[in-house]
Amino acid sequence: MQDAKLFKDYTMQEVLDEFDSIESFEFPGHAIQSGEITRKQIDLYRRMGVETPTSLQQA
Repeated sequence: MQDAKLFKDYTMQEVLDEFDSIESFEFPGHAIQSGEITRKQIDLYRRMGVETPTSLQQA
């Protein structure tokens, strides 16, 4: 978070809360699927240098 200068805009708890709202769904015989992701979450992933999971769809 320091490298991405996120502490200027967010607390650690705010970032964790933002990612905590991403839901995942598990169906027997299928891979785990993640729910929709917001533009804010996409921005946080990018700023932290993390690739957005491919199963996430933009809201």
